[in-house]
Amino acid sequence: MGNQTEDIQVQIIYSNRKTLSVQVKMEGVIVRAPQRMSRREINDFLKEKRVWIEKHLAEMKKRKAYMEQMSPLTMEEIRVLADKALVVIPEKVKKYAPLAGVTYGKITIRSQRSRWGSCSEKGNLNFNCLLMLMPDEVIDYVVVHELCHRIEMNHSPRFYAEVERVMPEYGRWKQWLKENGGLYISRLP
Repeated sequence: MGNQTEDIQVQIIYSNRKTLSVQVKMEGVIVRAPQRMSRREINDFLKEKRVWIEKHLAEMKKRKAYMEQMSPLTMEEIRVLADKALVVIPEKVKKYAPLAGVTYGKITIRSQRSRWGSCSEKGNLNFNCLLMLMPDEVIDYVVVHELCHRIEMNHSPRFYAEVERVMPEYGRWKQWLKENGGLYISRLP
């Protein structure tokens, strides 16, 4: 269900939750609200948070404009990123696997438009070379995420409990990747 609050596009999603949450995305704002909450209560909440929402939207637009000015990566730059990833990521996997309590198979680095990482049933791990352009904590999060698939091959609450056990602040980096990842992928030729 879409709604327009002045010049900001707002999508409201009702569910069985007890509290309101607001997520700022490039396209607008997503509000998750309890089933019985009135539109007026939601609008009052949005008015209270308007300065915060506008600040986050402005930051996102600024980041997007910066990334759009960057030229597409060349094949040589992608090769350099892949070579760097072949050094950095196995070290991180070696560090986090014992913390997650798992083993792993082969590690492969790729240039992908659709995934940051993956884990096969056999424990083979694949990672996107574009991770080398991101903050170190984001790389750590993706490594921990894939290693935790060795315990849970899904994205259930049990899976995220494993991720949180290894990396309690994972939510911050998961959100960063969600907000910024597409801008990095847009640099692929």
